[in-house]
Amino acid sequence: MDIALQPTPVTYFEQRRPAFLSREFSANKVRLIHGGRQYFELLKKMISEANETIHLQTYIFEADETGKEVANALIRAAQRKVKVYLLVDGYASQALSQSFIDRLKSGGVNFRFFQPIFKSKSFYFGRRLHHKMLVIDDRCAVVGGINVSTKYNDSNDEPAWLDFAIYVEGPVAKDLYALGDKMWSFPRTMHSIPFQSRQTQFELDGGDRAFVRMCRNDWVRGKKQITLSYINMLKKAKHEVIILSSYFLPGHEFRHHLIRASRRGVKIKIIMAGRSDVKMAKHAERFIYQDLLDNNIEIYEYQKTILHGKVTVCDNKWVMIGSYNVNNISAYASIELNLEVYAPNFAKCVNRMLEEIAHNDCIQITREWMEKKETFFAWIIQWVCYKTIRLVFYLFTFYFKQQG
Repeated sequence: MDIALQPTPVTYFEQRRPAFLSREFSANKVRLIHGGRQYFELLKKMISEANETIHLQTYIFEADETGKEVANALIRAAQRKVKVYLLVDGYASQALSQSFIDRLKSGGVNFRFFQPIFKSKSFYFGRRLHHKMLVIDDRCAVVGGINVSTKYNDSNDEPAWLDFAIYVEGPVAKDLYALGDKMWSFPRTMHSIPFQSRQTQFELDGGDRAFVRMCRNDWVRGKKQITLSYINMLKKAKHEVIILSSYFLPGHEFRHHLIRASRRGVKIKIIMAGRSDVKMAKHAERFIYQDLLDNNIEIYEYQKTILHGKVTVCDNKWVMIGSYNVNNISAYASIELNLEVYAPNFAKCVNRMLEEIAHNDCIQITREWMEKKETFFAWIIQWVCYKTIRLVFYLFTFYFKQQG
């Protein structure tokens, strides 16, 4: 599904931001992108159209068929004298072979692992780069939850994992370019950002304008924007919130605001994975189902493939999409990147899509379903998994909470 605003050409300088939005929001053109073939075809197209600079940052980059296609596109861009910067997480992408990395570098691609505070062959300590973003020059970008790997792409054997990204054209692309440049430079001294002083003109679609801001969580830089955006959204929600989230295991504060919103009469639906690539996480999620149901929160489990997306829509006005999982690793430890969008028509389309996913591709978890499916033995497994993961989250995030 390709969701975009309806056209009336106008530059972003002519569009006025609603008074209740902060200065961080700017008018942009937006488009929702599905994971799979649509996403990777867009990625390669954007790379092929770059003129000056490419920043690609991702958590997982695998040297499989999809990874090789993206790598080849980056090399071709570098050979056109485009400056290409590829930053991947040092933990999740550590399986990349030296020969694959050498091929990228010899092709002109600037490649680097995002480094932790400390690591050895058996130990890895420090924040992880969980970004999934591509920025082309300072004019367009795509941000989401999709890694560079065939499991996120469509193949003959199996459809892609369910995931989403958002394509943007407009001034937020300049913010994302500056972020990409600073992340590439870190921890070296921050240098000047060449595009920041350039007055780029953007021809955007008018109609119901999309106002967008970049949100980050990064404890080193004292950023908790995504966490605070979620809490603010739950506090201000009036009618309905739909959250599609992989690895949904909210901390105490998030669950508190979720339940308070439900008790105020806000209809809350949560779409989670039916089957997960992390089985312990799925068992732990099911341990909190009863508490959610007791507070009139609707639960849906996605059935078609593995759910990996992170999309939230509130009151048919607000959309949040990016890399942020609703759990304490994203809240306190990983470096996360979301885009927050205010655009009622766009939000209605996203809302309708999520409703269709819940209705057509999910089973609804009810009290009756729990009574039929959940045995005492299953509850014991869920309890053990929940306590284990909570302990791991606590130990992993305790240091970061103190620092943040």
